[in-house]
Amino acid sequence: MSKQIFIVDDSELVRKYVRTHLESHLEQITCAEANDGLEAIQRVRDVAPDLVILDLCMPVMNGLDTAAALHDVFPKLPIILYTLHKDVVTRTQAQSFGVRAVISKSDQIELLVEEISKSVGVAKTASA
Repeated sequence: MSKQIFIVDDSELVRKYVRTHLESHLEQITCAEANDGLEAIQRVRDVAPDLVILDLCMPVMNGLDTAAALHDVFPKLPIILYTLHKDVVTRTQAQSFGVRAVISKSDQIELLVEEISKSVGVAKTASA
């Protein structure tokens, strides 16, 4: 059964990079995208994701506010904060907003792949 990953980042290049990498390194996933937190909140019911990846710094609504809003409505929805500003957010602060993990964009993307694999129970592809 396919798992739906929802990528929320204001950079189209980042969304495309993450999507391409995840779809080629994880089995049975599909990805949807949103440009900012408000769009994500408006679309999450329709997309019905198994996991959300949020950037921290976005226009309209930042990642922590988005995580808090999503967590209020979908408390079991796994959320990963994927950001250049990892040092700005403490683990405790992120968890209070419903975030399962904070991963830096400067780290290898394999860390994100590993966390998603564990969080939604999908296997990595043989090429990964």
